[in-house]
Amino acid sequence: MKTILIIEDQPDMRENLTTILAMEGFVALEAADGRSGLAVALEEKPDLILCDVMMPGMDGHEVLAALRKSPSISGTPFIFLTARGEKQDLRQGMNLGADDYLTKPVSADDLLSAINARLARETQRSGGFVPDFSSAEPLQSLGLTPREAEVLLWVAQGKSNPEIATILGAAENTIRVHLSHVFEKLGADNRHAAGLIALERLAGL
Repeated sequence: MKTILIIEDQPDMRENLTTILAMEGFVALEAADGRSGLAVALEEKPDLILCDVMMPGMDGHEVLAALRKSPSISGTPFIFLTARGEKQDLRQGMNLGADDYLTKPVSADDLLSAINARLARETQRSGGFVPDFSSAEPLQSLGLTPREAEVLLWVAQGKSNPEIATILGAAENTIRVHLSHVFEKLGADNRHAAGLIALERLAGL
C-alpha cells in the first residue's frame, strides 16, 4: 500500500483527508504543523506528501525547500493544499519545485485524481520513462520561445489554461495565444498531442 503524508494544521481538514485516503486503501500519516511534518517525512519516507501552504511556525514553502535539499526524499511527489486567493503563494510554491496544487476545500475526486496521477508518474520513472519537469529549456529545441516552452511544460503536467495563467502570473487569454502558437509549431491538433511530444522531449527520447 502507498503511504501519503498529510501536513495540515486544521484538524477538520486533516481528518477529512485522512478518511478519504483510508477509504481508497492508502496508509495516511498525519502532521499538524510544518516542523513535525518534516520530521515525519524524513523518518517515514512516504510515497507522496500533501501539505498546506499557510501554517504557523514553518509554512509549506519552507517544508518543501527543506525536503528538496534532503537526498533521501528530495524526489518525493509533493502537492500543495492552498486556500483560494493565495495566487502569489501558489506561484512561489511551484517555482520551489512542487508537483501540483489543490485548492481547498478539495473534493474527493480531485484529490484522488491528483494523487493517482503523481503516483503513476513515479511508476513511469521506475520503468525508465523519466520526464524531467525541472526546466522548460529542453522544449525550446522544438522551435518554441522560452514563454511558449513554459506553457507547454505545464500542459504536459495536465494543467488547464486558468491554472497555467495563475502559475505563470499571466492573463488566461495570453496563455491561449501562446498555446495556439505551440500547436502550430508542433503540428499538434490538441493539448494531448502536444503534451505527448513534450513528455518525450523531457524524457530525452
